[in-house]
Amino acid sequence: MIARIWHGVTPIEKSADYLRLMREVAIPDYRSTPGNRGAYVLHREEGDVAHFHTLTFWESEQAIAAFAGDDITLAKYYDFDGDYLLEKEPRVTHHDLYDR
Repeated sequence: MIARIWHGVTPIEKSADYLRLMREVAIPDYRSTPGNRGAYVLHREEGDVAHFHTLTFWESEQAIAAFAGDDITLAKYYDFDGDYLLEKEPRVTHHDLYDR
C-alpha cells in the first residue's frame, strides 16, 4: 500500500471554510476513486495560519494516477483552492506502507 501526503496552508480566518470544503468535496473525491483505501484530513492551527495535510492510502501507483494524473508526484488542486491557500505547493510525497 502507498500513503500519499499533501500539505497546504490557509490564513486562519479561512480555515473553517476550507476544512468544510475538504470534507464535502476533496475527501469524497479521493474515496470514490477506485483503489483508494482511505482519506483523512489533518488540521493544525499555528499563529495566524492553519496547516492542512491530506493523508490518503492507495493500493497502487496506477490507482493514484487515476486520481492525480500520470505524474503522481504532482499535487492535485480543486477550483476553490486558489481562494484559500497561501501557496499551491507543487508536489506531494509518497511512502510505502507496511503493516508487518
